[in-house]
Amino acid sequence: MKLQVRRSSVNGRVAAPPSKSYTHRAIVLASLANGDSRLSGPLMSGDTLATVNGMQQFGAIIRTEGDDLVVRGGKLKAPSDPIDCANSGTTLRLLSGIASLLPYNVTLTGDGSLQQRPMKPLLNAFTELGVRAVSVNNNGSPPITIRGPNKGRWAHIKGDISSQFISSLLISSALKELDTEIVITTPLMSRPYVEITRDMMALHDVTTTETKNGYRVLGGQRYRPKSYAIAGDYSSASFPLVAAALTGKVTVTGLDPQDRQGDRRVLEVLQRFGARVGVSGTEVTVEKGELRGGAVDVGDMPDAFPILAVLATQASGVTELTNARHLRFKESDRIATTTSFLRSMGADIEEREDGCIVRGPTTLKGRSIDPSGDHRILMATAVAGLVADGVTTISDGDCYKVSYPRFASDMKALGASVEGSG
Repeated sequence: MKLQVRRSSVNGRVAAPPSKSYTHRAIVLASLANGDSRLSGPLMSGDTLATVNGMQQFGAIIRTEGDDLVVRGGKLKAPSDPIDCANSGTTLRLLSGIASLLPYNVTLTGDGSLQQRPMKPLLNAFTELGVRAVSVNNNGSPPITIRGPNKGRWAHIKGDISSQFISSLLISSALKELDTEIVITTPLMSRPYVEITRDMMALHDVTTTETKNGYRVLGGQRYRPKSYAIAGDYSSASFPLVAAALTGKVTVTGLDPQDRQGDRRVLEVLQRFGARVGVSGTEVTVEKGELRGGAVDVGDMPDAFPILAVLATQASGVTELTNARHLRFKESDRIATTTSFLRSMGADIEEREDGCIVRGPTTLKGRSIDPSGDHRILMATAVAGLVADGVTTISDGDCYKVSYPRFASDMKALGASVEGSG
């Protein structure tokens, strides 16, 4: 399918989709808890369904009741077949940790894109913990095979490739007999996602401690079943909010103003750049303003990089997005793909090792864009198309469904000219 986007404006109200990050973690933790947990309003998308399917292979009983997921967990078993993580890096990393607990060979794989994602640092950490952890093709990427049990005391892990490595170690370490010291050997990027993991572990009555060099997890703990609602997703909400800053006025509902999600800082960036931003309870309203660029450190809000680059093309002056080197290891090399699609549309954008420099404003022109199978590149391209002359045609036009299944319909409801074809 292709998406065709034409110059148009957005106005109105839309509900934030449920958080993908929270949903992944909730499914995993509930599956490890002995008893029934109810997850209200989770995100049901390609990525989170991969986690559901994977945890079912590990023995969890998961069913839907209306808009809720009811998860009965606590009894891990060895999967009889390889776990297909589809396109989901979070599924791959978190479930690798679960596999490390079992004295059986567990193979995890995924689609072509996932088979390019780095896993070597996490595999090395598992090896340090006494686990057999190998890349089947000996290239540091999936498919991978893991065989526990996990009996080590120390794990050293890089913090600047994927925070999911640390989350995987945190979640699995609590179920070991021995305590675990997780030593982070390089600066930790995307720290808010690690803190979300720790918060959700605490919600299930499992504690972790931050140390000088990383984290300590006491062994012999047990996850307890809980019931709670899944928070709205600031990462996904950033697309209609930036679209509003460029073209109109939009209110997004269901966003917790105290949430730890790093992409909540998008509101601060929008306000600093000149958009009108209002927060009332769990509602965020953004209205178009006179935009001025500036420097933005995206280290803790990496998912916002593509859409902030789009914003920068319409802001006067120079915008520098920095501290994003870890984005080169996502569904695509997001620094390169963002620079490429915006340059093809006429933006004055320069790729840097850890980000980009954008000079604006520029008049964008509709082009045919391949989002490289990356949902956030597709959605950023669609927003760019709202302020571009002509037609912007995006191939692989439904890959947004892995994180924001309602993206196209929400944008159309807000007035955007977004049409599917083929």
